[in-house]
Amino acid sequence: MQVRIVEFTPRKVAIYTHQGAPEQLMNSVENFVAWRKESGLSPIATSDTFGIPYSDPNETDNKNFRFDIAGSVEEDIPDNRFSVVNGMLTGGKCAVLRHYGSLDLISQTVYKLYRNWLPTSGEQPNGKPCFFHYLNIAPDTDKNALQTDVYLPLK
Repeated sequence: MQVRIVEFTPRKVAIYTHQGAPEQLMNSVENFVAWRKESGLSPIATSDTFGIPYSDPNETDNKNFRFDIAGSVEEDIPDNRFSVVNGMLTGGKCAVLRHYGSLDLISQTVYKLYRNWLPTSGEQPNGKPCFFHYLNIAPDTDKNALQTDVYLPLK
């Protein structure tokens, strides 16, 4: 396991919140992609894409599961029909572990970071949720070739 400690630079982002069954998350992703294409404010090809899980979908009931889909932006987001809003990924010290392959298995990487690395690292989480930085995105990339950095904010 190759965990890196980095200083994450704060990022202004556009956020679309998914609330509900994890199985419906891709519908929310499609809505966010549609907003990106229509608005032009967070172009998929040139903007960073993030995911922010607020709980473990394996341990949270459907009505309480929340996942924010985010894309970096340079300017404020005006009101829109997609309910995409302004947000900020705060900066600071983070542990980062790269996940390779299907996002269906990303929880295994998150568990490795929290359950295996964190207890012996001498580090402490700062209480903010972990987040994912998607380095490449489907459908342009085969799901087995996906690379995603998992960030764990630290004190």
